[in-house]
Amino acid sequence: MSWLVTGGAGYIGSHVVYETLRSGRNVVVLDDLSTGIKSRLPSELAFEEVTLTDRESVFGVFNRHSISGVLHLAAKKQVAESVLRPDYYWQENVIGLQNLVDAMNANDVKNFVFSSSAAVYGSPDLPFETQITETTNCMPINPYGETKLEGEHIAESCAENFGFKVASLRYFNVAGAGRPELGDQFIFNLVPIVLEALQNGQQPKVFGDDYDTPDGSCIRDYVHVQDLAEAHVAAMQFVENSNATFMPINIGTGKGSSVFEVINKISDVTGIDIEPLHVDKREGDPAALVADVSRAHEILEWSSSCTLDDIIQTAWDAWQKSH
Repeated sequence: MSWLVTGGAGYIGSHVVYETLRSGRNVVVLDDLSTGIKSRLPSELAFEEVTLTDRESVFGVFNRHSISGVLHLAAKKQVAESVLRPDYYWQENVIGLQNLVDAMNANDVKNFVFSSSAAVYGSPDLPFETQITETTNCMPINPYGETKLEGEHIAESCAENFGFKVASLRYFNVAGAGRPELGDQFIFNLVPIVLEALQNGQQPKVFGDDYDTPDGSCIRDYVHVQDLAEAHVAAMQFVENSNATFMPINIGTGKGSSVFEVINKISDVTGIDIEPLHVDKREGDPAALVADVSRAHEILEWSSSCTLDDIIQTAWDAWQKSH
């Protein structure tokens, strides 16, 4: 089997590429290198520097390579940017996806793993101890989440009308590094935000400390990027052996960690005293987002194996290497 991995030079994508190769599958990487780093990948790997909004170039990739499945990671994913530039996010994340599935359909490629997000759920009004299932109402609260949900609708339509076999992986909070050179170099998520603040001699900010949670800070489900990569290979296996289907699947640990817990763990690992600055809540931040991962266990036969300690230690190792 030969899989096209879009966004394969990115933080998550590079981990997925290495795990896919380890599974014995061939890989072709498509990436526009807007945030991807080509040097993360094996030099001998087939690589296409293409943007998905360039319809002709996307079709050209399928003409040049024998593709049996597509793992679609390429997307713009900054929530704040999506609020400022919603049209740009719809163009990149939705029109780009439409070009991709049109090329798949024209070339009779039916195996599809779609990188979705827990952002499709929005801000569900649930007690902090309640896990989110795949049947929880999807009500995204920002353009990024809206484009991910629209991507799921497109994928589901392809399953119903063209016989696509789709696994839509709804990631929760991804962190850590499978190897130091593949660490997250962009300051979009809690762990790199804290590490950058420490590097600059600053204290990290905590947005809200009076949520209805045990310590007052937000609770999130943190999954190690290496576990996530292994989930993608399990999803490939699932669609390769299934009939036409659309299956949304939560990818997380099923366990929540608060912002204060994460910061304390970073302090333990780095040996740096951290006294976070308490600031006002951000609008739209739910108290807790924790995945019910029973469907991933049942359908993909996958579960996370890395702990929060593993996430922080590997993130710190990668941060030291790249900074």
